[in-house]
Amino acid sequence: MSENSVAFVFPGQGSQSVGMLSELAADFPSVKETFAEASDRLGVDLWDMTQNGPEEALNRTENTQPAMLVAGIATWRVWRENGGPLPSIMAGHSLGEYAALVASGALDLVDGAWLVAERGRLMQQAAPPGSGAMAALLGLNAERVEAVCQLAAEDEIVAPANLNGPSQTVIAGSVDAVDRAVRMAREAGAKRAAILPVSVPCHCDLVKPAAEELGKRLEQVNLRQPQVPVLQNADVAVFNEPEQIRESLVRQLYQPVRWVESIEFLVESGITRIVECGPGKVLSGLTRRINREVTQTALIDMPSIHAELSEQE
Repeated sequence: MSENSVAFVFPGQGSQSVGMLSELAADFPSVKETFAEASDRLGVDLWDMTQNGPEEALNRTENTQPAMLVAGIATWRVWRENGGPLPSIMAGHSLGEYAALVASGALDLVDGAWLVAERGRLMQQAAPPGSGAMAALLGLNAERVEAVCQLAAEDEIVAPANLNGPSQTVIAGSVDAVDRAVRMAREAGAKRAAILPVSVPCHCDLVKPAAEELGKRLEQVNLRQPQVPVLQNADVAVFNEPEQIRESLVRQLYQPVRWVESIEFLVESGITRIVECGPGKVLSGLTRRINREVTQTALIDMPSIHAELSEQE
């Protein structure tokens, strides 16, 4: 790691919204240019979809994933063209890991956009609408959630999918099993247990059949050694070799996002400032709950970018 103590993190699904990045685009032509670059590869006008919707189209997994990746990279490019320095390490939440790899120079934007669009499509194929579900559980620690899932599974699948905070875990699995887990979590004292409006049960064995196909797609793109280290979700480890990165991205599809451990890893590595690069402030909120000692901020518009530039001078 370099001497600076800043990490950049990129958000995943859930941070998208119709109209996102409109303010940045008004000031910086590179935002629309970034979207156009990816749109040409995909044959979909991502900028029009993000600005005009409809929301249902933007929220479809195969659209959300490239839209969020490009939004993260557009923000990153604005940061860099305004003289923003490189961080010492990067990470991304689930889908955001691909944005981190693009920003690190390990992956070209057009390849990254194609990959995550394929990733979304493969996930949807592996778990057709109505077959799986996800739910957020608040107020139970990870061990209690694991125990609830084991009891609720019976002969089906339900497991922790996103370990987002000390007492905030998202679970995923078969519809009935997730329903049982939600009920049992409430009985176990969860402050909140609610089904999420998503079409794919991410990061569980239901989407494991998509992993082999994703591996084939990953072999079709040029992956390079990152110029800035990227912390991988599935392993909470930094890999330099392209083949290691590929293998980790395949595992990431059906294994849980270990976000609590990721933030702890960054802090233990000497990171004192975590900057969220992309629409929204979801990861900043999670960081605050995981570790109050580390400073967190989000680059959501020009004022926040100017403020962060001043901090890093």
